[in-house]
Amino acid sequence: MESGMLLSGGQRALIRESWQRLSGSPVQHGLVLFTRLFDLDPELLPLFQYNCKQFASPQECLSAPEFLDHIRKVMLVIDAAVSHLENLSCLEEYLCNLGKKHQAVGVKVESFSTVGESLLYMLEKCLGAAFSPDVREAWSKLYGAVVKAMRRGWDTLPEGD
Repeated sequence: MESGMLLSGGQRALIRESWQRLSGSPVQHGLVLFTRLFDLDPELLPLFQYNCKQFASPQECLSAPEFLDHIRKVMLVIDAAVSHLENLSCLEEYLCNLGKKHQAVGVKVESFSTVGESLLYMLEKCLGAAFSPDVREAWSKLYGAVVKAMRRGWDTLPEGD
């Protein structure tokens, strides 16, 4: 994974500043992200099962305590990426393993583009006017680097594509 060279110093500053504005309410912002994700691709809902229980609706899933824990974990991964902007390569092994876990539960690589759209939507909704085209570009680059590392989890398995 390319280190900080992927992002300019200005882009890293934009990411840090925008994330700082959101870091006080990770679950609230994560709910915006996942609500958008289920709006864009309702087919992802069955991937979220806890104790073999299928959720009847996105709303039921979004209010389940186990799913709120998942949201916290997702927001912690984003936080880790923001915290390691200068040295994203230190997260390589972790993200690769995270990719393997997602593949094991049936997530398709293609779904990560929808997650990326949902992340940008959440940032736009929660940052308002502070979500500039430059902020969008910086976050898009960061997300692309994270997904690239996670995709390696697919690539290391024989049935990966």
